[in-house]
Amino acid sequence: MTGAIRSQSPGTAGLTAVATTAPAGRPALAVASSGLTKRFRGGQAAVDHIDLAVPRSCVYGFLGPNGSGKTTTIRMLLGLAFPTSGSAELLGVPMPTGAVRVLPRVGSLVEGPGFYPFLSGYDNLARCDAADRTADPRTAAVRIGEALDWVGLQSAARKRYRHYSLGMKQRLAIAASLLTPRELIVLDEPTNGLDPQGTREVRRLIRTIAASGITVFVSSHLLAEVEQVCSHVGVMSSGRLVFQGPLTELRRTGATRIRVETAEPARAAEVLRRLQLTGPLIAGNEVSAQLEGQQPERICAELAAAGIGLRGLGVVTPSLEELFMALTGEGFDIND
Repeated sequence: MTGAIRSQSPGTAGLTAVATTAPAGRPALAVASSGLTKRFRGGQAAVDHIDLAVPRSCVYGFLGPNGSGKTTTIRMLLGLAFPTSGSAELLGVPMPTGAVRVLPRVGSLVEGPGFYPFLSGYDNLARCDAADRTADPRTAAVRIGEALDWVGLQSAARKRYRHYSLGMKQRLAIAASLLTPRELIVLDEPTNGLDPQGTREVRRLIRTIAASGITVFVSSHLLAEVEQVCSHVGVMSSGRLVFQGPLTELRRTGATRIRVETAEPARAAEVLRRLQLTGPLIAGNEVSAQLEGQQPERICAELAAAGIGLRGLGVVTPSLEELFMALTGEGFDIND
């Protein structure tokens, strides 16, 4: 990988989010939808009545297994596909009718970057900028240089695109989305296919973009990506939105359990039932049950009073992987 990601915003007009306010009494949403649905021929629903509510100035992780409807949703939000029913808004502007008004304020990377392989990174960005009718050609050179600096590609600016690594190609695509002022950046699987180094640099870039006040909407099937960079999440499963809210709220949905290891699991389970703990489960020499607000110290004392010898006792909080599997019934890729 060439270049280092900057750790702070350059503070230029081309890369700074534009502050906006929501009408009185309404939450400030960067992305919103109501009953958004996409059915293919034959009636199969790729996206089934989803209601998105993405706060401004957050990093929103749009999470789900491959094929759960994430990319189809993004294409509808950006006006690249028409919904069968329902509605969507970007930055308070209805889509797709308001596309001309709002899309200049939105940067996006959908289904991978597409650039001319024989041109340099700089020249590719220059072509992107020239195609943007809202961009001022008099400031193009400055804005392109700042965008390359922002994503850590200044030293590779004159290198031909075909010689870029996958991570550099992804970062160049993100630079293209930052050539003019943006309030919202939409990234579809931005670390897909990257090596660990490239993945870390793209994550760091997402954090830096968000720190400047720009809302980042990032879809992913990687738990590590969402856990490390996102403040809010929406979880998709088979075309439906099965959870939406702050990541901290998702963590609270998991029931904390007490786990007891003993040579007398059946007797230990009886003690847990007597204490009105929910669903004692026996697996070999282990017994577990939902803690239900009980103090572990009291449970330990009750087990000891019953003459049950303990090999181990602990409190277990569900991992993110377990929470997502409970929501979707499917496993997620947890690798970096």
